[in-house]
Amino acid sequence: MNSAIGLIEFISIARGVEATDAMLKAGQVELSFAKPVCPGKFINLVHGQVGAVEASVRAGLEAGAGAVVNHLLIPRVHPTLIPAINAVTPVPNVEALGVIEYFDIASAVIGADTAAKASDVALMEIRLGVAIGGKSFFKMCGQVADVQAAVKAALAESSRPGVLVSSCVIPSPDPALFRAMI
Repeated sequence: MNSAIGLIEFISIARGVEATDAMLKAGQVELSFAKPVCPGKFINLVHGQVGAVEASVRAGLEAGAGAVVNHLLIPRVHPTLIPAINAVTPVPNVEALGVIEYFDIASAVIGADTAAKASDVALMEIRLGVAIGGKSFFKMCGQVADVQAAVKAALAESSRPGVLVSSCVIPSPDPALFRAMI
């Protein structure tokens, strides 16, 4: 079973493509995606066994040196994280909606994994830089106390200064807003 993910965010599309190739050659990993994002950045995401993902990320960081914005490696990733990145998560009717927005991409993935592990919430979507100026955000839903606890945990995980833009918890979101968020 695939239990780890690695993501690298680059300021150069060409260096990102080159580093992605190095990552795939360095470890027995599967490529989830490699794509340009706004504004002229490039991101990739690999998954597989922890050791293979670690080797892959090391190779990507070495190949992309000087062009790396941020990176992550999450062992024992929460099982709902990849479906939320692909926006294919079934969403129940809920009591509260939570949104956290970041200036970079890796921080949103780390925050979403932290939130999902901290409380009983459903990750709805993790949006990674496309058509939002290179920012990222994730949406989650659940009971009010669970969403509040998940937001608190994710915010505590935002260790790098300047990566967090904003967050909110909306109890009883208007049905029209909630439908628009799905």
